[in-house]
Amino acid sequence: MSPVELSEVTGRVIGAAISVHRALGPGLLESTYRHCLAHEFDYRGIGFASEVAVPVIYRETRLDCGYRVDFVVESEVVVEIKSVERLTPVHQAQVMTYLKLMNLKRALLLNFNVTVLKDGLKSFLRSS
Repeated sequence: MSPVELSEVTGRVIGAAISVHRALGPGLLESTYRHCLAHEFDYRGIGFASEVAVPVIYRETRLDCGYRVDFVVESEVVVEIKSVERLTPVHQAQVMTYLKLMNLKRALLLNFNVTVLKDGLKSFLRSS
């Protein structure tokens, strides 16, 4: 995990993600973790939106380019789910692009395909 200052919301998201990972372990499809994490958010009373459209503004026109972020939690934190062998710079660029396009500051990138979730966790803080 990056040495980024975590907020209360990111702490709650990480706790929920750890619960899901402990119950399911690695090796499942990304969509399975996404559904289970949504259920865990509901269970814990964490406000979220899932599959949020991320528009691109180009020449003052709002374009739907097909981008969807897995979760926006408490209107504050982007949460992107992966289930891959390893996180790559492209995954990190994707998250930073979502932060920029949505004008948000915090994000978590969670790779559930690891033995211990902390090894698949990356946090982001975008400067203004």
